[in-house]
Parts: sequence; structure tokens; C-alpha cells
Amino acid sequence: MPHHELWIVTLFNTLFGSAVAAALAPLGYHLDPAHAIPDYLVMCLVIFAALTVLSLFVRSQLSVENPGKVQILLEDVVGFLNGLLTEYMGPKGRRYLPLIGTIGLFIFSANMIGKVPGFMSPTASINVTLGCAVTVWVFYHVMGVMEQGIGKYLLHFAVMPGAPLWIAPIILPIEIISHLSRVMSLSLRLFGNIFGEEMVVLIIASIVPFVAPLPMMVLGIVTGALQAFVFVMLTIIYLAAAVHTDHEHEAHEHESGAHAAA
Repeated sequence: MPHHELWIVTLFNTLFGSAVAAALAPLGYHLDPAHAIPDYLVMCLVIFAALTVLSLFVRSQLSVENPGKVQILLEDVVGFLNGLLTEYMGPKGRRYLPLIGTIGLFIFSANMIGKVPGFMSPTASINVTLGCAVTVWVFYHVMGVMEQGIGKYLLHFAVMPGAPLWIAPIILPIEIISHLSRVMSLSLRLFGNIFGEEMVVLIIASIVPFVAPLPMMVLGIVTGALQAFVFVMLTIIYLAAAVHTDHEHEAHEHESGAHAAA
């Protein structure tokens, strides 16, 4: 995407660029203070600040007797995510709601903020989507080790239920490649969809501004919501396979379905 300096990026670099450049200089990074903070990082900070303020406000308005429309909507979303976690992992799946909810909310917000004039979607940068993918990848492996123990967890990479032991040397490299490819799959799918949509809108807007890009922006809302859901679903599937190796075959089937939906 052609580089265009956003007003909020310019503001952040004006206020904090010199401090960031000075802090990174001893590490060997000599940055121009006017561009020390990249646009995608600024947008991530904006989303973080906005969601923090919104969460504190909603929390102050929570009511058991007279819930508002926003509270009802959020309760429906939480109930939906808890339902997915319970379906794939049983009752203990609810313990993973904080990660699933946080990453889903962040990706959805990151996809949607690009539709606001003067802002961009940070998920149009591979750095952001790769960071989300690596976070999920590390998390589900750590949870798998904590749930099963490191020995049993590592063993499931080579030994599949019902398969003879002699094919373990064949299964092991396939499983390793499969798990490593998940980082690429998660990051590139999200990046490609959001980057492509923003690129198309930018090209159309440069030819016929204002009205012509609107249909693509509306389609981008649908695409952004769908990609956030796909990312969440794949995260749940990978997590379920890590903490329930007995159900791994079933999880692989669900994963194939989620990939097809994407």
C-alpha cells in the first residue's frame, strides 16, 4: 500500500518520536524522530486506549436488575464465545475466554477502524497479524504442556491414536510442519484480506472519490467481521487440539471446515 502519513501518526511522532528514537539509539537503531513510531503501532495504541476507556465505562454501567442495550449485546457475545469453548473443550473451556475474547475484540476493532476516515487498519500490516498469530501459537502450546505435561504433549506429535508406532518417524515431521504452518496461515490470511480490501478502496478512491469506494467499504465490514470470527475459531480449534489430544482428529475436521469458510 502506498505510504500516506496519517494525522494521528504525525501527532504521535511529534509528541513521542524524539523520546522513542533516543531510547532505541543505544540499541543500534538510529531512527528519524519524525517517523520513529510506525503507523500500525500507533493504530494499535489507539485501539488499546479506546477499548480500555470503553471497558471501564461499560463496567461502571453494569446492572443486574436493569441491563442496558450494550450490556445485553456484550452478554450475548460472551455467551456465544463460552458456547463455542464449551462445545470444543468441555466445561473447562471457559477458562480460556479472556484470551479468545481479547484477541477477537482486538482483531475486529483493528479491521473496522480502517473504515473511519483518517485512520487505517493495523491488521493491514503483516507485523500485527504475525504478532497475533505467534501469540496464539505460543499460548496453545504452553496450555497443552500445562494440561498434559511436557512428555505426553510432545509424544502426541509422533503418536496418533490407533496408528502403529512404526509410522511415528513419518508423522513427526508432518506434525511439526503442520504446526509451524499455522503461524503463516493465521497471519497471511488476515493480512491478505484486510490489506487487499484497503488497497482496492484506496485505488477506487483515487479515481472516483467519496461515493465509489462505499460499496467496497461496506463489503469490507462484512469481510473484517468474518476474518475476526475465522481467527477466533481457528484459535479455539488449535487450543482444543492441544489440551485434548484424544479429540485431535475431530479438531482437524473442524479446522478444515474453518479454513473452507475463510
